[in-house]
Amino acid sequence: MKDIRWIQRFDNYKKALLQLKSAVELSTKRDLSALEKQGLIQSFEYVHELSWKVLKNFLEHRGSTEQIFGSKDAVRQGFRNNLLDTDKDWMNMIKSRNLCSHTYNESVTNEIVDEILFNYIIRFEEFERKFESIKDKEMV
Repeated sequence: MKDIRWIQRFDNYKKALLQLKSAVELSTKRDLSALEKQGLIQSFEYVHELSWKVLKNFLEHRGSTEQIFGSKDAVRQGFRNNLLDTDKDWMNMIKSRNLCSHTYNESVTNEIVDEILFNYIIRFEEFERKFESIKDKEMV
């Protein structure tokens, strides 16, 4: 198999998402401790970072000539190219990601945790399904 950067990055994304899913599943069984919430947020940050880099690498692989300098550019292009179903949720993810440095504030932490548990995880799973389908078609 030819080494394709977006596929390599996507494989890392899936591994990171598995860890995030594990934390989300734990939250359905019991309340997360403060330390576990921090771990959930850190896992979210990592998955989010990988998601926009998968988008960037994929679009470059497909010959996009538009420059992608960061997550906002990647989300905009991903939405324009029908790779993301909604740009609003993904832009909110970026805002949450930027707030992660303020997790010493309990209300900010709880707000981000709720978004991860009830919204962002769904978007990440949709992303995984979309790119798994694309990957399967490319591997034929």
